[in-house]
Amino acid sequence: MDWKSTEQASMERHAPNHSSSSSIPATENTVWADASPLLETVCKGLRFSSYFFTSQNYSFTLEFLKFVELRDGELIHGDNFNLYAAMSALEIMDPKMDSGIINKYASVDEAIEDGLAPVPISIDKTVDVQCIIDIIDHLLACEATWHKGHSLAQTVFSCAYLVRPERTLSHALLDSYCKVIRATCKAVTTIVSDARTHEEEDLFTMSYGLPLNVEGDEKCLSLLNAVEENISRQLRACKAPLSKRKPLEDIEPLQTNFDLEEDYCKALLCRLRFRKHFCHVLTCMRRPQGRGLELARKHIASCISELGSILNSAEFLMFNAYGTCEDGTEDRTTASGRQAIGFDANLNSRISAPTPPRSIKILSWKKAIKYFENLLHHLDIICSYPLDPSLDALLRFVAQFQKAQPDLVARVHLQLLLVQDGKLYGRYPILAVIIRAARLTEVIMRHDILKNEYFVQLGQIVINMLKILCTNAAWQRRKLGKILQDWRAIYSQLELAFRKESGEGSSISNGENASAGILKHILIWVEEQTYWIAHRFLVLGFELELYSPSEYCMVYWYLSVVLIRLAEKKHLKMTVSDGSAKQKGKKRKDSPKDLAREARIPPAISFLQCQICLAEGLALLLAALRNELIVLQSPSPFNSEHERFLQHFELLQKACIPDLISYPSFKESTSYACISSVVMYNYFKDAQKIAKEVKSSSLNDPDRSAELRILEQVAEHNSVALNVISRVGALDPSLKVSFEFIHHPYFATVVVKRS
Repeated sequence: MDWKSTEQASMERHAPNHSSSSSIPATENTVWADASPLLETVCKGLRFSSYFFTSQNYSFTLEFLKFVELRDGELIHGDNFNLYAAMSALEIMDPKMDSGIINKYASVDEAIEDGLAPVPISIDKTVDVQCIIDIIDHLLACEATWHKGHSLAQTVFSCAYLVRPERTLSHALLDSYCKVIRATCKAVTTIVSDARTHEEEDLFTMSYGLPLNVEGDEKCLSLLNAVEENISRQLRACKAPLSKRKPLEDIEPLQTNFDLEEDYCKALLCRLRFRKHFCHVLTCMRRPQGRGLELARKHIASCISELGSILNSAEFLMFNAYGTCEDGTEDRTTASGRQAIGFDANLNSRISAPTPPRSIKILSWKKAIKYFENLLHHLDIICSYPLDPSLDALLRFVAQFQKAQPDLVARVHLQLLLVQDGKLYGRYPILAVIIRAARLTEVIMRHDILKNEYFVQLGQIVINMLKILCTNAAWQRRKLGKILQDWRAIYSQLELAFRKESGEGSSISNGENASAGILKHILIWVEEQTYWIAHRFLVLGFELELYSPSEYCMVYWYLSVVLIRLAEKKHLKMTVSDGSAKQKGKKRKDSPKDLAREARIPPAISFLQCQICLAEGLALLLAALRNELIVLQSPSPFNSEHERFLQHFELLQKACIPDLISYPSFKESTSYACISSVVMYNYFKDAQKIAKEVKSSSLNDPDRSAELRILEQVAEHNSVALNVISRVGALDPSLKVSFEFIHHPYFATVVVKRS
């Protein structure tokens, strides 16, 4: 039996007699069947997020439902039905996938004839200015909803005034604001398209033939400035003493009630100024080589200030609308609480066929304000970055920035800042950045070996990695897992070239000529980066909640192995670099101070050692709890532990990261773990000690100091919990041990309770 595809289901729903499947003829490849009894049966017994499945998955679906209760947002995962297949399925009531059919108007012209977008809005000037403010507020909510991934046609361009620009020509205020909105949407769409990350939200850049490029919109800011100046003059007139008001009588007031004029002027001005400054932010941040970042920060500060004024105007607007300042509903899309004139969510359903005609929920006005505050804060972080050419510093900055979970628009700006014209920030050639990261001198840039094809490929891989790091967590993890194979391939090419330069049978540690020396440094750096990517791949799994508690043991074990290799490669890079520097210097006896300095472990390595101790401690503790039956783990009815190991680490295993690491080695390492041995070799105490030591040397790095404080806290809590478990253990069957991410996003805190 073939189930209906998304397109077929949509066509049937729009058919005149779609309730009757018999009215649609069967074809050679299609047999129509009524799925209602199946869905009704499932819905009676389970909370089930309804999907149409392809025929080969039908039997699997029924078997799956016998064991599991699907909650909202969950998907079936099996050998023959994965996330990719689910993207082709149709989810009922999802406005992005289920088209539905709700049409009030057959066309935009019909809506306008029905009075949807009157100009002037009202003969009463007071009502007119109130409605203008409501339109501006609702457009802000629509814009935030669009940024969150819904289609432009159903959000911003659900406003008839934007779809028909000629209607606003006689209204200077509304016309100038609509022009700026269209220009802003065009700028954001262009930015996201240029970054090529719009695949995350496939509806984001689709304009559906809507008027994004209207003649005259390029002059939007000058028109807005003229309107702003008129309102500013009116505000000054309101504030002026009675004796000075006569010369200003030629200024036309916004509305008829003089007592309300000042507040209406302020409410409008802060909205117009926010839009003006936001438009400047987008323009400044697109300037090449980061030249506009300093000016963008000033406009960002102005935007945030104007958002505060917009929030403060809500009390006045609500009081004039309803005679009360109390917030009646959280879902209101305007400051006043009134419904904005000129909007219909399904306005473009006929003229833009790909747009799902089902109405979507627009973000509330307060949530829209909050969204723009967060967006501006993230853009300010980007603008404040000093454009350090050090790749290590840059990777730490991007990883730290992603912890705040910025939305698409902010991440796109970061990506376009990092990579411009194939250069870092548009300033530094990628090869020069790699040479610097590998701790080689810039003199090397003139060496002929850097003209080889594999160095060009390495530069492109680094550019791709920087772009990937700016995507959302889910895309980032999947793409990082795949790019690992590219890093391993380029490593093999470089290693082959190194052996050719230094002689057959040579190793990385004994290169002699200049070419071999360069390749040696680059090889070590490439391997270090490979393990950094593997580490990032693993920790993103915690952020995405891909690991179940029963899998924490294997994840921490794998993480500890990757961290050990990463620390080794980083330390090797430092050692080789220091050794090369010494050979170029004068030969003299090392002083006791120099020897002591060499014996000291660098803070970067100690930081990794602290994480290694935590990962090893958690892996062994989990293994010991399982082995001594203190924490019982119920087997999965669908796959074995070995299969789950392969599912989680398949991309790492394909790239042989690390070498000789497999499921049997995991089982061998953890099968004999016991509580007494974990207590004897208390890795948590070691982690706590290292964190304290490194903290004193990281005072100039606030982010690193904050991370170390959290790691120290986790280590301390886990050490105490380990002592409690060792004293009570299996003697107390009421003892419950759980692992929660209270302090750190991926190093769990052990929680011990009695049930």
